[in-house]
Amino acid sequence: MTDILRRTGLALGLPLVLFVVWWVTSAGSENFFLPPLADILAAFTATWTADRFAADVLPSLVRLAAGYAIAAVLGIALGVLVGSLPRVRAAFEPVLEFLRAIPPPVLVPILMLIAGIGDGMKVAVIVSGCVWPILLNTVEGVRAVDPVLADTCRSYGIGGAARLRHLVLRSASPQMVAGLRQALSLGIILMVISEMFAASTGLGFTIIQFQRSFAIPEMWSGIILLGLTGFALSLIFKFFEARVLAWYHGLRRAERGRS
Repeated sequence: MTDILRRTGLALGLPLVLFVVWWVTSAGSENFFLPPLADILAAFTATWTADRFAADVLPSLVRLAAGYAIAAVLGIALGVLVGSLPRVRAAFEPVLEFLRAIPPPVLVPILMLIAGIGDGMKVAVIVSGCVWPILLNTVEGVRAVDPVLADTCRSYGIGGAARLRHLVLRSASPQMVAGLRQALSLGIILMVISEMFAASTGLGFTIIQFQRSFAIPEMWSGIILLGLTGFALSLIFKFFEARVLAWYHGLRRAERGRS
């Protein structure tokens, strides 16, 4: 119980300090673009009603989930293929490095021409950025499979789907999850950017509309909501990571106990 309270205090301590500092330093502010935190919180409760959530927040989360899921499937599938076959890796590596170096926001005008201005374009923008950390981390994870374990599987005649599931994916899963974590934060950024172009709903669209209409407290409230959304998704991902990598974290704790 004491350990839980200590970790909770460490997790909440800095945010509470920053909140108090923001409240105190912004109190009485007459700067139009930096209103008091009290005004921002009042705008938050007035703006982000259940109807606004359904109209703007939910579509953003659906686009993010769709783009993230497609990127995860593509990144893991291609990563396993490229990482497992040296010749494929040698052929694809220059192209992958070239495409990875292109910032996804630059592709927005091109994707608008190809996919239109609907949800498909916004999902494609998210996929175009999220796929790279997943793909590259998967490639490195597959390449780092223990050769002794690979030889053992070969000696016992374990191949095909069984080898892929029990050796390759399991050995590469820590780096795959690391790529998925990087892709999640990148996906939130691209979700907002994609909604600033030819959109009529979404968090990014709403925030930019508040900015253009000089509704500054409402704009700041949207930014706070975006941060809270990212924090909530990070907590969900931590729960997923703890379940998927329970064996890995248990192995590391056992190794630390022996050292």
